[in-house]
Amino acid sequence: MAMELQEAFIVAASCIGFISVCKAFINVVRWVWVMFLRPPKNLKDYGSWGIVTGSAQGIGKVLAIELASKGLNLVLLDKNRSALEATCNEILEQFGGKVEIKSMIIDLAKLSGEEIANAIEEEIKELDVGVLINNAGMAYPYARFFHEVDLELMENIIKLNLVAATWVTKAVLPGMLKKKKGAILNISSISAYLPSNPLYTLYSTTKAYISVFSRCISLEYKQKGIDIQCQTPLCVATRMTKHLNGPSWLMASPEKFCKASVRWIGYEPMCNPYWWHSVQWFIFRVATPDVLLNAISYWICIRISKKGQMKEAQIKKMHQQESSL
Repeated sequence: MAMELQEAFIVAASCIGFISVCKAFINVVRWVWVMFLRPPKNLKDYGSWGIVTGSAQGIGKVLAIELASKGLNLVLLDKNRSALEATCNEILEQFGGKVEIKSMIIDLAKLSGEEIANAIEEEIKELDVGVLINNAGMAYPYARFFHEVDLELMENIIKLNLVAATWVTKAVLPGMLKKKKGAILNISSISAYLPSNPLYTLYSTTKAYISVFSRCISLEYKQKGIDIQCQTPLCVATRMTKHLNGPSWLMASPEKFCKASVRWIGYEPMCNPYWWHSVQWFIFRVATPDVLLNAISYWICIRISKKGQMKEAQIKKMHQQESSL
């Protein structure tokens, strides 16, 4: 009897081990497929125009270029007139007469939600908008405790990261519903999924809203032909992240991230599209306990805060010296 139980235990353990190995193998094969081999969707099937917010520089600019390379006409939104004009000219030079571009000089952090929606609706009322990318966002100039965030910065982060994306989406959805097709991409951040992101509280909170907002409306509109997705990148080498001073090998270039980003549009509602970010996140979440992640995050952010304060003090000192001359 004891021998039979022992044999049964060995067989059961072997089966469980075999199933676990098979499951891991299938997950690896699927990861390779979606990251490198799965064909991207034809974005022109959604419509002939794409909208990108915060498109004058950084990720938004490169996303706009990627959409243009797919043959989409563009509506580009940004508050920086000169930078947006430069981006429009660069795209037109690169793609010649293949795409049309409309630019909107609009400060999404200064307008009410209703004003944002009205402006977007007026601009796109005659356009076949198939793709919307809510990219515009902002963070602190450097890490800081919540009580150190001044009121203007707090207001701008909430309005740009949270309110603007909500109202731009609301303005674009009716046209997509009318033709029963469309794709919406909301750019969030992996900071929304960390156990905590100290000294970047407001930024992480607004990005968590974008993630939940995306998951909810993805279910609401999937059966109506609209694919809604939220992407959660790790660090991308842009002006927003230049103060982090992290190892360059941890960051993705905007070009590499955006190429991966556009390949994923229309697929899973939540994703981390760049393969190296995906590997980093697996290591963080599977191999690193929350307690350790919290301790590392706090230590890094405190260092960033101190460096930012020192740099800010130096700039103020230089300005005082200049004004006294």
